[in-house]
Amino acid sequence: MQRLRRAPGLLVVLACVSVIAAACGSSGSSSSSTSTTSGAVKHGGTLIVGAEQEPDCMDWIGSCAGSSWGTWMGNVTTMAKVYVTDPDNNYVLSPAMSSATLSAGPPQKVTYTISPKAKWSDGQPITSADFQYTWDQIAHGKDIYSTQGYSDISSVDTPSPNVAVATFIKPYAPWKDLFGADGFGILPSHILKGQDRDAAMKNGYTWSGGPWMMPANGWVKGQSITLVPNPNYYAQKPYLDKVVFQIITDTSSEAKAYQTGQFMMIYPQPQVTLAQTVKNLPNSNFKVYESLNFEGVWFNLQKPPLNDINVRQALGYATDRDLIVSQLFGPIDPSLKALEDGMSPGLTKYYQSNFSKYKLDLTKVDSLMKASGWAKNAAGYWAKNGQEADLTVKSTAGNARRELMEQILQSQWKTAGFNLTVANEQSGTLFGQDLPGGNFQIGIYAQTPTSPDPSNSGCIIFCTVNIPGPANQNSGENWDRVSDPSLDNSFGPADTELNDATRTSEVQKGQQALANLVPFLPLDPLPSVLVWSSKVQGPVGNNPTMGPFWNMNYWHF
Repeated sequence: MQRLRRAPGLLVVLACVSVIAAACGSSGSSSSSTSTTSGAVKHGGTLIVGAEQEPDCMDWIGSCAGSSWGTWMGNVTTMAKVYVTDPDNNYVLSPAMSSATLSAGPPQKVTYTISPKAKWSDGQPITSADFQYTWDQIAHGKDIYSTQGYSDISSVDTPSPNVAVATFIKPYAPWKDLFGADGFGILPSHILKGQDRDAAMKNGYTWSGGPWMMPANGWVKGQSITLVPNPNYYAQKPYLDKVVFQIITDTSSEAKAYQTGQFMMIYPQPQVTLAQTVKNLPNSNFKVYESLNFEGVWFNLQKPPLNDINVRQALGYATDRDLIVSQLFGPIDPSLKALEDGMSPGLTKYYQSNFSKYKLDLTKVDSLMKASGWAKNAAGYWAKNGQEADLTVKSTAGNARRELMEQILQSQWKTAGFNLTVANEQSGTLFGQDLPGGNFQIGIYAQTPTSPDPSNSGCIIFCTVNIPGPANQNSGENWDRVSDPSLDNSFGPADTELNDATRTSEVQKGQQALANLVPFLPLDPLPSVLVWSSKVQGPVGNNPTMGPFWNMNYWHF
């Protein structure tokens, strides 16, 4: 992680779209072979996967559920959803739904029609009451990860068991993200209503609306998370008997464990050492995928001297981002270039090159710092009113790539007159406490959008209203604490604009404002790396927003 879900969208399972059409056969029984267009598929077996991060909880709508790995392993595989996304970033209705229809209004309404086949793992149907319960929990609950979109709904009505109607207070453009592609999903009201939802879910749960489910004690803290097939799943049932995610947080150790056969699949952070250990192994697949992730240096604008725009811009000109990307990713993907916007280049419709002006230029660093009253002291560091421009960066401890990134930044910024201290932390502390709580000066992490909607690179993480605080019960995702009308007045309207061309213009205006304000410095369009044994068959591949396990129910040995 990387930051976490929109951190960080996810998938139960796609219908038979092109990428998995060859695997769309009948479900069959656990002891037989199934005839598909690609031949007989044998059922059974246990897949062992190395997992780089353990979630803090499995209450997917709670503030503790920021872990991307938690979402990939548990949410994608067990939650019923409205829309999911395919590998080409298109929205697709999940098998749980018959339709989702927008009425622009006013007021805006979305009518959700549930498939008559959709049911929970206990055999009970998925109903409109589940939509109503889920909305109420997110919009009115406490300690929620994000109320974005749900707080814009005035009511969810249930005219029939298989029809739910959401009425909006104001237009909400990313409506397809709700109840699914945003990484939340639909909750079973008949199981959770009247209970403490967080207590019932946070340590794992045995119900499911997806192809997989967790058995009792399926989450052994600090060790593993186990999934087994949902016998009452209403679409393609899994071929495998079991999938075990073994927790291993060090990428180098993970790669060596794969090399020696301990794991049959890993989804590692893209480290230079991967090229040496697993890239060219026999009977193995190594693939680099474009993702929607974007990694950068994130500034807390409430912490001096980063509350000064000149200092932030100076740091932009003090950084050779092309060199950083080349050194960190060259051995894995030499074609990768520095990120030049506040979003992934995968969002081609919106992506520009607003940050391309920030190239290494020490003359501009000097000019900007002097304009704010800074002067270099005898040690060569910028100082003002007797205080040096000391900076502290936090990232995930044990992540070799980010540690190397920090070392390069230390060297580059020292040359430019800034002293940078590294204070890395375990991911749970960093993402669960210090970043959302504002207990940091600089952070290095990646945003991992849960859907291809541009709101994930806009208002959600840059609008004033989303600064964590009492008004949003500390659930906001604007961890930089940036507050500026140029962002609010572009990203904000973009989220309420249903006209596509107008919305695109507003998104691009916001991205231009970001490059001027520099609440963060984009570094790389963090690619995804998937490594798996040739014994694992089926449509294996990464999904840019939903991770690598999005269609795991089609895999087999």
